[in-house]
Amino acid sequence: MQAYGIQSMLKEGHKHLSGLDEAVLKNIDACKQLSAITRTSLGPNGMNKMVINHLDKLFVTNDAATIVNELEVQHPAAKILVLAGKAQQEEIGDGANLTVSLAGELLQNAEELIRMGLHPSEIIIGYNKAINKTIELLDELVVEGSENMNVKDKNEVISRMKYAVASKQFGLEDVLCPLVAEACIQVCPKNPTNFNVDNVRVAKLLGGGLHNSTIVRGMVLKSDAVGSIKRIEKAKVAVFVQGVDTSATETKGTVLIHSADQLENYAKTEESKVEELIKAVADSGAKVIVSGGAVGEMALHFCERYKLMVLKISSKFELRRFCRTTGAVALLKLSQPNPDDLGHVDSVSVEEIGGVRVTVVRNEDGGNSVSTVLLRGSTDSILDDLERAVDDGVNTYKAMCRDSRIVPGAAATEIELARKLKEFSFKEMGLDQYAIAKFAESFEMIPKTLAENAGLNAMEIISSLYAEHAFGNVKVGLNLEKGACEDVSALSIWDLYVTKFFALKYAADAVCTVLRVDQIIMSKPAGGPSRRDQPAGMDED
Repeated sequence: MQAYGIQSMLKEGHKHLSGLDEAVLKNIDACKQLSAITRTSLGPNGMNKMVINHLDKLFVTNDAATIVNELEVQHPAAKILVLAGKAQQEEIGDGANLTVSLAGELLQNAEELIRMGLHPSEIIIGYNKAINKTIELLDELVVEGSENMNVKDKNEVISRMKYAVASKQFGLEDVLCPLVAEACIQVCPKNPTNFNVDNVRVAKLLGGGLHNSTIVRGMVLKSDAVGSIKRIEKAKVAVFVQGVDTSATETKGTVLIHSADQLENYAKTEESKVEELIKAVADSGAKVIVSGGAVGEMALHFCERYKLMVLKISSKFELRRFCRTTGAVALLKLSQPNPDDLGHVDSVSVEEIGGVRVTVVRNEDGGNSVSTVLLRGSTDSILDDLERAVDDGVNTYKAMCRDSRIVPGAAATEIELARKLKEFSFKEMGLDQYAIAKFAESFEMIPKTLAENAGLNAMEIISSLYAEHAFGNVKVGLNLEKGACEDVSALSIWDLYVTKFFALKYAADAVCTVLRVDQIIMSKPAGGPSRRDQPAGMDED
C-alpha cells in the first residue's frame, strides 16, 4: 500500500516528530533528566556519581564535566546541553555543572510557560532580553579593585581558587590550594595571559594520604631508569626520539662471509660502531641519555661503560614535556649532539614512593617551565577525583590570569540577579515579561540546590536571602556549614566573574537552541560497526 503524507516523501525506517507535544516538550523533558543528574552534584556538599562507561572504567566523581562526558547521551536535545557543558569546560575549566543545571531549570520554566499558552518564540525573545540584562547586572556586582591582581601573590591566588577546588573536594581545599597555587606560580610566564595549563602536571601515586602530597619543580616519570646508574646531579641531557640501538640500514643487503675470521670481524665492527656512537655522545658532555624507543642491549652496555644514565620515555607527549622541562632539542637518530641541542637538569634520581619506582627530574633554577603536583591517596578513584580538583584549580588560575575580577560567591550573586531581574520584568510590556520573570526565578535553583545538597531547608534559606538582599546587603550568601545566611566578604567566598559570565551565556544559548526546535526528523540509522570503537593504541593525552 502506498504511504501518504510525509511517509511517502521520506525513506522507510525514519522517525518524524513535530508539534509542541511531540517535539518541544519531549526535548525539554530529556534536558530536564540530564540536569537532574548533574544538579545533585552542585556545590561543596554535592553527591558523587558512579559512572561506568562502555569500556568498564569506573568513575566516582561529582565533577559535572566528567559525568556528562562519560554518559553516552543519545537524545539530540540533551546533547546540546552536553555540548554547552563541554564548551564551558574548555573555555574556563570550571562551572560546567552550573551551565547544565541552570539550562535544565530554564527549560523547566519554559515548559510551564508553554503549558500556560505562550509560544516558544515569545519565550526565546524574553530569555534573550533577560540574559542581556543579566550580564549588565553581573558587571555591577563585580567587587571593586579586584581587576588589579598580582598573579604571583600566593594568598590572592588561593582566595580566588579556593572555592573552585572546594566544590570538588570539600574539606580538602586548604591542603590542595597551596600546592596548586605554588605549582601555577612557578610556571607562570612573564606575561601571565600566556599561561599554559599543560605545564602543571599531575602524578598520581597510590598509598599514603593527601597530606603526603608534594610539589616537584620539574617532572615525575612513572618508570625506572634503564641502566644501573640511578642518580645524577647537575648534568647535561641528550634526547633521542628513535631509540638508542644499532640502526638497521634502509636498504636490504646480503653479506657473503667466507671464513670464521670474517664473521668475527663482522660482529666486532658492529660493536665498535655502537661504541663510537655512544662515545661521541659522552664526549659532547651529556651525562643522561633519554630514549623515545627501545634501548638495545649492546648500546646499554656501552652507556654503562661511559657512566651514562639512560631513561626511556615511550609517550611522545611526555617526551615533548621532558624537552620543555630541560630545554633539550629532541634528535632523530643516535649521533653526536651539538652543544646547543643538549638540555640541563639539576638532578635526575630514581626514588621509591609507596612501592612504586619513579624517576624525578628536577630543574629548580633557570626558566622553569614544568612543575608537577605529586598526589597521594588510597585508591585509584580518589586519586582521579583529586586530579580533577587540581585541574579545576589550574584552569581557574588560567582564567584569573586573563580576567581577575570577582563576584560574591555562595549564591549571593544569583539571588541578587534574580531580585533585580524580577524588578526589570515588571517594567517590560508584552508577553515576554513572563519569560523574564521565569528566567529570574531560575536563579533560585542555585541557592535551593546548595541548601538541599547540604540537607538544609531550602525555602527558609531562599526567603531569608531575599529579605537580606531587599535591605541592600548585596553580599549576603549562604554559609553551608552553619546553615545560615552570612556576609560572604567576611567568609571570603568569591567566584570568578568570567566563570559566571560564560556559564550563564552558554546556558541561555543552549536553552534558546532547544526551544527553537519544533520538528525532529531522524532517518534510519546506518548499519555497520558503531562509531565509538576507537582504534587501539590511543593514549590518554
